[in-house]
Amino acid sequence: MEHDDTREGLRCLVTGATGYIGGRLVPELLSAGHRVRCLARSPDRLRDHPWADRAEVVAGDVTDAASVARALAGVDVAYYLVHAMSSGKDFEDTDRRAALIFAEQARVAGVRRIVHLSGLTPAGVPEHELSPHLRSRAEVARILLDSGVPTTVLRAAVVIGSGSASFEMLRYLTERLPVMVTPSWVHTRIQPVAVRDVLRALVGSARMPSDVNRAFDIGGPEVLTYRQMMLRYAAVAGLPRRIILPVPVLTPGLSSHWVGLVTPVPASIARPLTESLRHEVVCHEDDIARHLAGPPARPTGFDDAVRLALQRVREARVTTRWSSASVPGAPSDPLPTDPDWAGGSLYSDHRELRVDASPEALWRVIEGIGGENGWYSFPLAWAVRGRLDRLMGGVGLRRGRRDAARLRVGDSLDFWRVEAIGPGRLLRLRAEMRLPGLAWLEMGVVTDEEGRTRYRQRALFHPHGLLGQVYWWSVSPFHAIVFGGMARNIARAAADSAARDPQHAPVR
Repeated sequence: MEHDDTREGLRCLVTGATGYIGGRLVPELLSAGHRVRCLARSPDRLRDHPWADRAEVVAGDVTDAASVARALAGVDVAYYLVHAMSSGKDFEDTDRRAALIFAEQARVAGVRRIVHLSGLTPAGVPEHELSPHLRSRAEVARILLDSGVPTTVLRAAVVIGSGSASFEMLRYLTERLPVMVTPSWVHTRIQPVAVRDVLRALVGSARMPSDVNRAFDIGGPEVLTYRQMMLRYAAVAGLPRRIILPVPVLTPGLSSHWVGLVTPVPASIARPLTESLRHEVVCHEDDIARHLAGPPARPTGFDDAVRLALQRVREARVTTRWSSASVPGAPSDPLPTDPDWAGGSLYSDHRELRVDASPEALWRVIEGIGGENGWYSFPLAWAVRGRLDRLMGGVGLRRGRRDAARLRVGDSLDFWRVEAIGPGRLLRLRAEMRLPGLAWLEMGVVTDEEGRTRYRQRALFHPHGLLGQVYWWSVSPFHAIVFGGMARNIARAAADSAARDPQHAPVR
């Protein structure tokens, strides 16, 4: 790509396109007439997005200077939407290193503007008193502003939109607890912002004048306490009025575990969110409107933002979720496919059954697995495993699904992530629960020589060390119940579906 100012729009690089905001920003930029390139560690995770054939996707990582340089070549505007989100004790170092690399490579590449979405920090609070999450956000913003490339930093507090971590936290706390004992931060004043307003500001920032190099606060039209947000959410959702009893003894750490217990948001994600609520996060200026092209847009009110988000949830039109991004610390190794793979032990459990249904009926059951539909075997065992995972700091079973019927590569699915899909024939999931090793689950549809439908299932485990070996052999006695039951029940569900719909009857 080369620099020019044709009617085709600007050349934009989006980092974090597999995440919640990035996955929504790409189609907005395309609709605005821009050309988009995405930088992703796993390009396959963007393959099934509706806009995938209209954007260029390149493999790379923001901590690798060479891949960042390749991605920035010929780019006009670079969107920096990545952060480590407390992915370990060194997350601040990782954020710092990545920002420095990106800033330097953007300057060398002659990028015209960097646009960064950051967190709204409280005024008058020394940086060392901020939560590690907010402190790191502030440092990254400072590095980009000092890069020598004109930079726009948009600072937002709580983002309200279908699938956002902040919205899911608010939603589940309010819906599941008609009476709740809450941390004292429910009285903290917050200025929430609708995700549509965040996206509008991100897209509009691409054409800011070259002399603009600063941070902007962005927020909705109302300042509310978290308690008021819960009560307003209940009213919009048609729930009875909630009784909220704040207590001072719940620390941010305890708060994050409380949130993790009640909502699908795991403690590792909830902690930076709750820590950010210790201080007032309110906009102190509203200059952004003067620097965006076009007539000023009216900010979306809190009730309208909640109403729009709930409508998308109920209509199963959630395009991205907080879980779209990789879970901190989760394994990302692909399934070893080399027959002569020399990576150590690779244990497997194979199941295959004939199914009295068409391949289409069987695939419909496979693709609909998880979430509300469950896992077709020994529900108590799955529930216990999910609860244990939560207690160990994992994601547990409650992430559910982005879409009730369709999956795409990169989707989270309870404590799995979709690693590969061959529509109509193969679904491969990679485990993101806490394990002493790596695990995958494959479910497939095949047709035998006589034209009959068969279901194939394969669970694989690559143990790490002695603990991994012990784990595999300790759970092996239960495989016949868990995996055997799963195979039988999936086959039975497909047969029942075919019996109700003659179109999907088996070949005789």
